[in-house]
Amino acid sequence: MSEQDWGFALPAFKPEDALQRLRRDARDMGLTERAGVFERKGVAITKFVLSEGVLTAAVVKKPQRSGPEWLNKTLKSGAEVRDFSAELKKKLSAWSDHDE
Repeated sequence: MSEQDWGFALPAFKPEDALQRLRRDARDMGLTERAGVFERKGVAITKFVLSEGVLTAAVVKKPQRSGPEWLNKTLKSGAEVRDFSAELKKKLSAWSDHDE
């Protein structure tokens, strides 16, 4: 339904707050932050960048010790932030230790 149907607008997206939530979610998933990149057992998994009010999140295509291949996504709403976190959690559970 549109916002006119409900009579109110959605809350404004705050990229700074969303960045903090993503960092907290990543730590809750057992990832460790090092130099702006979240890792599991020393292997890069995800990173978040806030630049000029635009929040970009990236996740590796597949965990590997040699140079990660990043898949970037610009997050523009709270729903996209939640979806990114949920997808990251699924990927982490799917990737087993032998993938690293």
